[in-house]
Amino acid sequence: MTKPKQMSENFILGIILAVVGGYLDAYTYLVRGGVFANAQTGNIVLLGINIAQGNYSKTLQYLLPIAAFSAGILIAESIKTKLNKNRHIHWRQIIIAVEIVLLFVVAFIPYGKSDIIVNTFISFVCSLQVESFRVINGSTVATTMCTGNLRSGTQLLFIGISTKNKSALKQCLNYYSIILFFIIGAIAGALLTNYFGTKSLFACCILLVIPFAMMFKKNKSDI
Repeated sequence: MTKPKQMSENFILGIILAVVGGYLDAYTYLVRGGVFANAQTGNIVLLGINIAQGNYSKTLQYLLPIAAFSAGILIAESIKTKLNKNRHIHWRQIIIAVEIVLLFVVAFIPYGKSDIIVNTFISFVCSLQVESFRVINGSTVATTMCTGNLRSGTQLLFIGISTKNKSALKQCLNYYSIILFFIIGAIAGALLTNYFGTKSLFACCILLVIPFAMMFKKNKSDI
């Protein structure tokens, strides 16, 4: 028998998380110092560059988001281990709730010297999300970054076309759909941030309520 699909793998849930991912990248770039807080490759490269150039005073602004991202992975796994048998609330709902609370708090932090703190919190939030929601509609995806999705989607596109494999083409569409909605999130983030500034993060809080509510309807196997 086919294993029932978990609600946490629902496609609608996945594209909402992708919208949030794109939104947060646009937000941190436009109003929090021109950085991308979702993925840490850039921070790791800039950390190395500043160490090589002797700019040790700047290393903290890259070390903190990297450390926060790592901490988020550890905490997500800890929550999963301790709460994955809880029948009252799904452990992934706890993750979403933490995201909502942190983003709500960060929305009140003003521009300027506190941007490094904000970017650190958002890196933490993104790591919680990317670690907890790794399969959408049967495909292993990331909802806070696009490089892996682009690689996997394009590989499946080649396989689907060259072998006429309809299953590969269907999976390919999953990846490209996540990328599309990530872009839509970035567009929304740019537009709303222009009007509402730091408070534009409230839009992400509202969006995240949807997957939180969706996971109350779950299969018995959804752990």
